[in-house]
Amino acid sequence: MLENAFTLLGAAVSWLEVVAFVLALANISCNVLEIHWGWPLSIVASGLYAWLFYTSGLYGEASVNIFFALTSVWGWWQWLHGHRADSQAALRIARLDRRGWLWSASGYAVAWLAFALLLWHWTDSEVPVADAFVTAGSVVGTVLLGRKFIENWPLWLMVNAASIVLFAYKGLALTVVLYVIFFVLAIWGWIGWKQRISTHP
Repeated sequence: MLENAFTLLGAAVSWLEVVAFVLALANISCNVLEIHWGWPLSIVASGLYAWLFYTSGLYGEASVNIFFALTSVWGWWQWLHGHRADSQAALRIARLDRRGWLWSASGYAVAWLAFALLLWHWTDSEVPVADAFVTAGSVVGTVLLGRKFIENWPLWLMVNAASIVLFAYKGLALTVVLYVIFFVLAIWGWIGWKQRISTHP
């Protein structure tokens, strides 16, 4: 899996990165369209990306992909059986209230600091602050996506933009292409979810 499949933009692309790329693209497309099968795809794709990022020295990204794989089980259950605290109806797209915004922003800030300190002190990461920024945003974004809060999409736009720069620096060319596509899909997801939320009673 770690053998080179081809070269892209002067960087070697492994078979591991190719398979992870395809599965991740299918996963995000399902999320955009509110198809619950995106979650099991996420389990496999995240496991492969954890392996890829670990071999690339992106330990924060490797860790968050293990988190993705584990929370994808929770996200799948939420999309199939979840509901809001004030309703027994099926989980549908919603907006964060003021308290939700506060918890999300605070959680992001605390996680960013915690991950940065862990990476700084316990790994040989060359980019602990940037890696931690993407990792923390991915954690919060996954929770918001699992609970179908529309704010997950603008957060993913920010995280994906930062990821593009980070992965380009690490020479993961195909993953850079994937995150450019993710960025476009996040715009599509945001627009599509806005349209769906406006049709809810």
